[in-house]
Amino acid sequence: MTYSIQCKCGNVQGSINKPESINRLICYCRDCQAFAHFLGRSHEILDHQGGTEIVQMLPKHISFAQGTEYLGCMRLTEAGLLRWYTTCCNTPIGNTLPSHTLSFLGMVHNCLESADVKLDEICDTKPAYVNTKGAKEDPKPKPTGQLKAILRNLLMILKARLDGSYKQTPFFRVDSGLPIVTPKILSSQEYDDLMNAV
Repeated sequence: MTYSIQCKCGNVQGSINKPESINRLICYCRDCQAFAHFLGRSHEILDHQGGTEIVQMLPKHISFAQGTEYLGCMRLTEAGLLRWYTTCCNTPIGNTLPSHTLSFLGMVHNCLESADVKLDEICDTKPAYVNTKGAKEDPKPKPTGQLKAILRNLLMILKARLDGSYKQTPFFRVDSGLPIVTPKILSSQEYDDLMNAV
C-alpha cells in the first residue's frame, strides 16, 4: 500500500510504500529536541515531555514527486546524523546516517500525518520508548522496545547492503554517495544555543 507524504505548505510531496519491516518509536533524546527547536516548530514536533514520534524504515520506500529543491539538511555536530527538513516551511522529514551505504531512515511524524493518513495505518505496532532520560517532567516514560528496534534496524541495514537496495535513496547521489544537499553543520555557538533552548 502507498501513503502520501507532504510538508506543511505542500511544496514538497511524495509517497512511501509500506515497508515489510518497520519500527515505530518515540525518542526523547536532547538531539531530537534540539532539531525541533532548530526548525522553530518544537510545539508541533515534540509531545508534552519532549518526545519525537519516528517511523524507521529503509530509504528505498520513500520517493518525492515534487519539491526536492526545497529539501534542506543539517547536522548538530560534524559527527551527527543527517537531519532532513524542508526549507519552504521547516517541516521535518527525517534522519539518515551520514553514509548511504548504511541504509536507514527515521521519518518524523509531521510529514507522515495528514487528514487522510494516520501513523496507526502505516505502522500498527505500539511504539518503543527510547532515550527516556531526556524526557521532561516526572514520571518519565519507561524505556521499552529499544533492543528490539536496534536489532531490526541492523537487520534492515544488513539486508539492504547485501541485496544492493541501499543504492535506492532520494537523499544521496548514487554516483558519488554524497547527500543531494550539502549539510549545514552548526557552529559551537549555534549548538550551545539550541541545547540551552532544550
